Amino acid sequence: MVAAVTGAALVVAAAPGWAPEQDDAGRPAGGPNASVTLLVGRALDQGDGGIAARCAVEAFRDGLCTGWRQQRVRATARGAGSVLRGPASRDTGGADRTVLLPTNSGGPLEIALAEAGQLTDVTVRDGHGRYVGGELVLKSRRWTNTEPLRAGELYTVRVGAQDAAGTPVGVTMAFRTAPPTDEGRFTVAFGPKPGTYGVGQIVTAALSRPVPAADRTARARVERALQVTSEPAVEGAWHWVDDSTLHYRPRGYWPAHAVVRVRSGLDGVEVGDHDYGGHSDSTEFTVGDRIEAVTDAAAHEMTVRRNGRVLRTIPVTTGKAGFRTRSGVKVVLGKEQQVRMRGDTVGIKPGTSEFYDLPVLYATRVTWSGEYVHAAPWSVEAQGEENVSHGCTGMSTENAAWFFQMVREGDIVQVVNSEGEPMAPFDNGFGDWNVDWRAWQAGSALASGPVPAPAVPAASARTASRLRPLT
Repeated sequence: MVAAVTGAALVVAAAPGWAPEQDDAGRPAGGPNASVTLLVGRALDQGDGGIAARCAVEAFRDGLCTGWRQQRVRATARGAGSVLRGPASRDTGGADRTVLLPTNSGGPLEIALAEAGQLTDVTVRDGHGRYVGGELVLKSRRWTNTEPLRAGELYTVRVGAQDAAGTPVGVTMAFRTAPPTDEGRFTVAFGPKPGTYGVGQIVTAALSRPVPAADRTARARVERALQVTSEPAVEGAWHWVDDSTLHYRPRGYWPAHAVVRVRSGLDGVEVGDHDYGGHSDSTEFTVGDRIEAVTDAAAHEMTVRRNGRVLRTIPVTTGKAGFRTRSGVKVVLGKEQQVRMRGDTVGIKPGTSEFYDLPVLYATRVTWSGEYVHAAPWSVEAQGEENVSHGCTGMSTENAAWFFQMVREGDIVQVVNSEGEPMAPFDNGFGDWNVDWRAWQAGSALASGPVPAPAVPAASARTASRLRPLT
C-alpha cells in the first residue's frame, strides 16, 4: 500500500476501536503477521506548492525533487502502526512517533494500494471534527481528497484495508499542515464548486484562520463581507458552525433553477488588530429541479417528487432495532456506483449473525459516516414490509438505479417515523435543514444577543464513530 500525504508532520498510533476477530490465544484471526506497508510521502512547505504537488502525483520516492520526503509505516491486523524508516528512524514497535516537519497545505492527499488487496475505508477529519471530502477510484485501489486542506490544521487519517488474503488491517495517522505566514492575508474558501446542485445545497465558507466567538466585532466584519446573492432573491443567513467555518442557507430550500453567486469582500478589510483580508475566489452554482425523497420508515416506502409531482413510490427497508436509520432531513453528498460494505468496519465480528460483506451497487451517500440509499437485492422480500437493514435505505436494484440517475448533490432525502436518532446539523454531512429558522439566525454574528453553540444531538458522538457504510 502506498499513502502519499503531502505536507505531513506524521504521527502513527494504534487505531482506536480497531478490533478484528481474534483466535483463542487472543491473536488476530488472520495470523499475527498480517500487515501491509504504507509509504507516507511529505512535500515540505518551501513556498512552491505546485512543484510539490506534481512530485507527489508523479512518483513516491525520495530525491525526485526538492522538498520531497517519504516514510514507511506498517498497518497491521491489530491496527497498530510503526515507523519503519525515516529521519532518525528506528522501529517504534507501535508507539506514538511524531516527525515534525513544515508542511504544504495546498498539496493533494492520496492513499493508494501498491500490492494486492483493497481499500475498505478511508476517513480524514480535522481538529474540529469536520470530514475532508474524498473519493475511492480505480476499483477501490486509490483514495484522493476532493476538497483542499487548510493551513495550520491537525488532520487525523484512518485507513482500513484488506491484504491479499482478505485479512482486515488498519492504521491511524495524523499530520499537521503549516500555519499561514505572518504576512499572509485573511482569506476564505467557498463551497460548493461551480456546477448544478439540488435545492438543499448548503453554501460553506472555510476561513484561513479562526475567529473566536468572543471577538464578536471581528465575526461581524467577516460576515458582512461574505456576500451571497441569488436570482430569484430569497431570504437567507450565515451561521457560525465553529471558529473557522460558516454555513449559509435560505429560510426554505432554494427555488428550482435559481442562480446563486458567492463572493468575498474581505480584500483589504481589517478583520482584527493589524489583520487584513486578502483576495478570495468567488463561486457560482445553479439549482436544478426540486427533487425530494421522503422515506416513511413505518410504512416502508419512499416517495420521490420532482417540483411537487410524485414520480415514483418505492418499497424500501430501513434500519432495524439497534440500527435505526437517522431521522430528519439529509442532503445528497455524492454517488458511488459500487461500494464494498463490511460489518467488521463498524465493530460487527465476522462469524456473527449480524456480519455482512457485500458489494453494493448504486449507492447514494447522505452522511459521511456511511448512510446510503442503495440497491439491496438480498432484502427484496422485506422491502415494503419490514425494516431489516443496518441503517441504510435499501431497495431493489432497478429502483436504486433509477434513484441514482435521478438525484444529484444537494437534493433532499428525508426520513420520518424511523425511531432513529436525529440527524446532526453539522458533523456528519449537511443536516442544516433540521435547525429551525430562529435558531439558525441566532447563529449569526449579526443577530442580537449571544451566539449559541450549534445544537448537536447528544448521540452525535456515536454517529461520528461509524466510519463505514451500513447495509
